Amino acid sequence: MIAVEKLSHQHSVDLHQSMMEGEEAEWEVACSALAQRLGEELRAAKSAQLSCGEVLLPRELLPTVASQILAQSVCEPCGLRGCTLDIQLETEEGSQVKISSIKWDPQMSSTFLLSLTLRQDTTHKWRLSQLLKTLTKGRTLVISNNFLLHKTRLYRPRAPAR
Repeated sequence: MIAVEKLSHQHSVDLHQSMMEGEEAEWEVACSALAQRLGEELRAAKSAQLSCGEVLLPRELLPTVASQILAQSVCEPCGLRGCTLDIQLETEEGSQVKISSIKWDPQMSSTFLLSLTLRQDTTHKWRLSQLLKTLTKGRTLVISNNFLLHKTRLYRPRAPAR
């Protein structure tokens, strides 16, 4: 993964506006930037919360997750700017490790919470174990294609005026 700069507040406002207007190119830019930000968070959590030397992800996992996060934010009053994203990892033992919490726009009150639960892949572990032991220092964590994204609204929509 390649480290990139974070989206500025103004750029995130522009992306939200163009997504609301249905501009396909802007959607792709937003998905790419969001996937890169998720990758940064996983990279930062590698040694801190996950205590491992390497984290392996399926190629399309982050773009898929990013697309679903954006799809969940389109119908929200403040779009992605009103989102707080909590990221957890469900280990093979069934326990959950908190990886990160991202508030997309710190100056704005959150209008909805997304909880992303990534799952550890245990099915391919045996294939990679010998190779990875020689290539990496420390434990290697393999993430599955399976994830759970749960949305909680932090406001009540107003009833239409009569």
